[in-house]
Amino acid sequence: MLRTPVNEQRLGILEWLKDPVAHFPPQPHGDRAEDGVTADAVAAKLGVPRAVADTHLGLLAALGLVRTRRIRRRTYYRRDEMRIAEVARMFEKGW
Repeated sequence: MLRTPVNEQRLGILEWLKDPVAHFPPQPHGDRAEDGVTADAVAAKLGVPRAVADTHLGLLAALGLVRTRRIRRRTYYRRDEMRIAEVARMFEKGW
């Protein structure tokens, strides 16, 4: 399940969000490190339409792996390190 192309994209997003300053260009609003990045930035990095990035980010947010923050009219996404560590522990224990 984790090796499908779609999931590889989601894993890539999580990897990029570890260091958003290194992986995404500056944004007009919101600090990349503190607030996260927009779906537009993720879509540009993936080379897909924004709707596709919204779907990936929405799923990651629903799973609790990323947190959202509204600034003006945009949603910014960043990793939830505590939740990611919790999920990693579940996999290590044989879930």
